Amino acid sequence: MRYSDLDRPPLSEAALNRALVRPGGLWTGVTVVDSTGSTNADLAKAASEGAAEGAVLVAEEQLAGRGRLGRAWTAPPRSGLTFSILLRPQVPVTAQGWLPLLYGVAAASAVRRLAEVDVLLKWPNDLLIGERKLAGVLAERADDAVVIGMGLNVSLKAEELPVETATSLAIEEAACLDRDPLLRAVLREVESHYREWTAAGGDADASGLHSAYLAASATIGRLVRVELPNGQVLIGQATGVDTFGHLQVAAEDQRHTLSAGDVVHVRIAG
Repeated sequence: MRYSDLDRPPLSEAALNRALVRPGGLWTGVTVVDSTGSTNADLAKAASEGAAEGAVLVAEEQLAGRGRLGRAWTAPPRSGLTFSILLRPQVPVTAQGWLPLLYGVAAASAVRRLAEVDVLLKWPNDLLIGERKLAGVLAERADDAVVIGMGLNVSLKAEELPVETATSLAIEEAACLDRDPLLRAVLREVESHYREWTAAGGDADASGLHSAYLAASATIGRLVRVELPNGQVLIGQATGVDTFGHLQVAAEDQRHTLSAGDVVHVRIAG
């Protein structure tokens, strides 16, 4: 049986704009659509056409959602939060690798506070509860802009999850399953971190972002298996992230610095 609108109410574009858009604020407009292929693709197109920083696009249903490495990601309408933001950071391009990590820190903090669940980050920016994926974040460059999208599982039941390794706030019996305050909380937290980071010229240490990421990380200190984009596999100890947000892995008496890769946390038997 499908959930009714009563169980999964639609978001109010007007209410979100009243709550989030203010003079001098980061968010310049929130658009809510019933359905689209990909919010990231839509905002990337808008960015190329000159859309202002701070645009937010929310889809009640995403038909061609993509995770990292091009994986498909689907969920029933209104069962989660699927949205993208448009940023035009005035910081060196070399520092912009921190943006998806910044977003992950902000989102995890907001969800942890509002939903009262222990959310941690898997490098670079998956939100985990235990070892199960609660949300995924995907950042993409669009000319001089950066578009960051997130899919957060809210009311999905176990049989609705797209993969067995995922979870949802409902399954975790979270304190808040209302998507409106969750979305507001994430966007306000992103704005706060983004303001501090840009004010520091993109310096993750000076803005406190580096230490905040390490504190929220479920990856650092773990034995990891990293599937690299070229098909190679690296197994070693995740020791930290460098000044560019890249993962550092110690393996076979060498330190490897990774800018991309699919990380699996390895469980040690015993």
